[in-house]
Formats: sequence, C-alpha cells, structure tokens
Amino acid sequence: MPVFTLPLPATVLVDIVAWGLFHGATGLLAHRLGEHRLHADGWLLRQRGFEDGGRWYRRVWHIQRWKDRLPEAGALFAGGVSKRQLPSADTQGLHRFVRETRRAELTHWWAMACGPLFVLWNPPYASAILIAYGIGINLPFITIQRYNRFRIQDLIARRARAAGEPHRG
Repeated sequence: MPVFTLPLPATVLVDIVAWGLFHGATGLLAHRLGEHRLHADGWLLRQRGFEDGGRWYRRVWHIQRWKDRLPEAGALFAGGVSKRQLPSADTQGLHRFVRETRRAELTHWWAMACGPLFVLWNPPYASAILIAYGIGINLPFITIQRYNRFRIQDLIARRARAAGEPHRG
C-alpha cells in the first residue's frame, strides 16, 4: 500500500516528473564523479563469464542492429563526453572511452534503482508498471555500455600484448 495517495491526475504528473528528476539527478551525479572513481570495473560493472568480451550481446541480443538507434546523452552536461564515437583511437582515448562507458552504465543502474520509490505513492499495479518501465528503459543502455566497454578493453589488451606492454584494465 502507498504511504500517501494522490488523485489520479496528480499521481500521473508526479510519476512523470519523478522519472525525469531521477534520470536527471543520476546523470548529474555520475557526471560529477571524479575520473579516479572510474578507473576500474567494480563488482557491479565487472564482466561476467557469459558476456564473453561482449560477444554474447551480439549473439543473443543482436546489439549491433539496434544500439546506434538509441539516444546518447553523454555530452548533455558541460564537459560531458558523447559515446557516439571514440574520443581518439590512441590508447589514451580508448581508456577515456572505457571510463565514460562506466560513468554511463552507473547512471542507468542508479536511475533503475530509483524504481522502487514509486511504491510510496502508487498502488501496487502502477508501482509494478513504473518499476518495469525503469528496467525496460535503462537496461538497453546498460547493455550498450557493457558491450562497448568489453570490446574496447579487449582492443586495449591486444594492443598492449602486441607492443609487449603489461595490460592495465
């Protein structure tokens, strides 16, 4: 049961505004993360065995067919980085791209995690729909960031091996 109730039109308006605020706030928080916090994949961001360097996303989800059709908002905030293309093809640019995919992935995980807050003012059926919306709208973006990051990390590792250098995440 909701903690408080509103008339239906007000509830719908609050739901729309809340999702907008959650997405904007999590985007701003991730944008403000220091780069030192994005240098490694933590528990949430680390690659799972089934992901196979991103190949699983190609085989199962055919990600290459649809990933470029979704909007990209990495440059929405001043100083942000669009992930439509690599900042540069050198190793430093590849590492920067990897960090930005981590930032974007965190943004979408955090936004999705806001979904359960809707139980505070929505009836159970509406809460379920709004939580499903949060999952459905964020999961494709999380998938894209993981796919791109794992591919770029593999490229960085191949370049390091070819140059006889030690690989650094």
